[in-house]
Parts: sequence; C-alpha cells; structure tokens
Amino acid sequence: MARFLLTGGGTGGHFFPALAVAEALRKRGHEVFYLGAEGGLEATLLPQSGLPHALIPAGKLDRSAFRPGEFWKLREGLRRARRVLEEVGPKAILSTGGYAGFPGGWVGAGMGIPLLLHEQNAKLGLAARALALRARGLALSLPTPLPPFLEKKARVVGYPVREVRYPQGEAKRRLGFPEDKPLLLVLGGSQGSLELNEKLPPLLKPLGLPVLHQVGPRWAERYQALEEEHYRVQGFVDVPLAMSAADLLLARAGAGTLAEAAFHRLPALLFPLDPKLDGGAQRANALAYARSGGMALGEFGRLGAQVMEMLEGKEQYQKALSALSPEGAAGRLADWLEAL
Repeated sequence: MARFLLTGGGTGGHFFPALAVAEALRKRGHEVFYLGAEGGLEATLLPQSGLPHALIPAGKLDRSAFRPGEFWKLREGLRRARRVLEEVGPKAILSTGGYAGFPGGWVGAGMGIPLLLHEQNAKLGLAARALALRARGLALSLPTPLPPFLEKKARVVGYPVREVRYPQGEAKRRLGFPEDKPLLLVLGGSQGSLELNEKLPPLLKPLGLPVLHQVGPRWAERYQALEEEHYRVQGFVDVPLAMSAADLLLARAGAGTLAEAAFHRLPALLFPLDPKLDGGAQRANALAYARSGGMALGEFGRLGAQVMEMLEGKEQYQKALSALSPEGAAGRLADWLEAL
C-alpha cells in the first residue's frame, strides 16, 4: 500500500478525472489525499466524497490580462501546498491541471516527488505547459501534438469517466421517452450554454423528435417555457442515464463530455466555444473527434439536415467512436502512478 496525492480542479473537467483515479487507487488499497482550490468545484464536492483533503488558494492566471490579486493567491497557494506535502508525504502526485492543479504539482516536483500530469484536452492547458518540464510523465486523453522534448514522456491513456451504461430501452423508459423514436440529447456543459439554449430549440422542435435538453441549473427556471410533450428541459441531467438513452448528442466540446459520449458510442454534433474564451481547447477537441469520423461540427444553418444524416448513419459513427472509448483510463493512470 502506498499514499498518493491527487490535485486539480476548479471545474468539473479537471476534477472528475482525478476523482475517478482516486476511486481506482482506493480499490487497490492505497491511501489518497486530495489537494484542491478554495472556491473551485471540488470545494463543494470533496466533503461528499469521503476523501481526506485540503483546500488552498490557487491564483487563476488569465490568458489575456495580469491580475495582481490572483498572483498573490498563487504565492500563498505555493506556500501552503508545501506544508500539505510535507505532512502527507506522498509516493507520487497526479495533477489533472486547471489552476487548482498547479501549486501542488509545482512544489511537489521541486521537492523531488514524482509528478504525473493528465491533460484532458487535445491541446495542452496553461498548467500542463508550466508543469510539463518537471513531470515524470504526461498522460493524454487523445493523441495531441507535442514538442519533441515532451513526446518521449507522453502516453495516451484516455479520459477517466464514470463507466456506467444502461440498456437503451430501459434508459428511455426511465426518462419517460418512447423507445421507438430517436432521442436527441442537448448538453451545454454542467452549467449549460446560453447560446445553445437560445439557438437549438427553434431548430429542433420542427423535426418532431423527442429531445432532452440540459439548460444548466442557473437557467432552469428561465427555459421552462420551452417544455412540450416531446421537448423536455432540465437544469441538470443524470449523464450516464441520458447518454445511454440518446441516439444523438448536440453539445459543446468539453473534453469530459466527448469522452463520455465516446464511452457510450454516442455520435455528436459539436458547437465548440469561441477560441477567445478557452484558448482553443474545445475547438481542438471537436476537430480531433471529427477527424475520427465519430462526430461532426454542427452548423446552425443546416442543422435539421445534419441531424437526419447522422441518425441515418448512426452505426458508422458508433464504429468510429469505439476506437476513442476511454474505457479503463482510470486503471491505466493508477498503473502509471504505482510504477513511478
């Protein structure tokens, strides 16, 4: 048995993969300690997980502007990360990135503790780029272009997801949709997407197909007026159940959503964020999955035709997605950590 420190978060895209690896390590009898950021999503979810943990300040460095307050948070975060690492004494560290994953990874590697990074997107994030030189290994969710000095320490392991599937008929019955009609699932990320909430309903309703639309918790009340017999609106959906039921996904291109869709062999039409908002990470994800043949970039101007084309060719898209399934990713990361 060994003790590992996992760090990363701020958003679900960075936190949930680490949580999946924590579960895999604990099943093997290891101790896991989690280092998260004050104010991040993990601050809400870690108390429910049963994992011993600590929360520290972690300055969020902006891509477009220098914010002095965030710099001072980062400086304090580095100091407190050292104290946590000295107390925990882990065998190795896994950082899944985000601003929350930087202080522990940076300080730990400087103390000589082996550091493994996991990058969720098809483009390295700021934290991963800053930590990569100090890391012993770089685990990737997808084949990702890298400079030569990083290629030798990189390996594609997939994106850890909740590996729960339901038979499609059972999932549709549980959600209250007919089993004999294709179900469209709309996801705009865990917080919903205002653009998708506004633009997709008037384009999808004329198709006459059942739709389950996750609008985001903060928009749930505002969009209740969209509800019709076959157009259902929810603030937040049970993603494994919804993806098991669905025949086609219409979504942003967050790494977690796409990995879960690949696990469920669920073809998708993608509407990535403007690169100005996320540094181009979602655009890179969308292009990587589109090149695989399992998904496509959505076009609002011809959405109806795109939906029908993908439903008619569903089996072909599912076959392409099987090569991108992240099944077993948490176990592969646990293997790598044990070997460090």
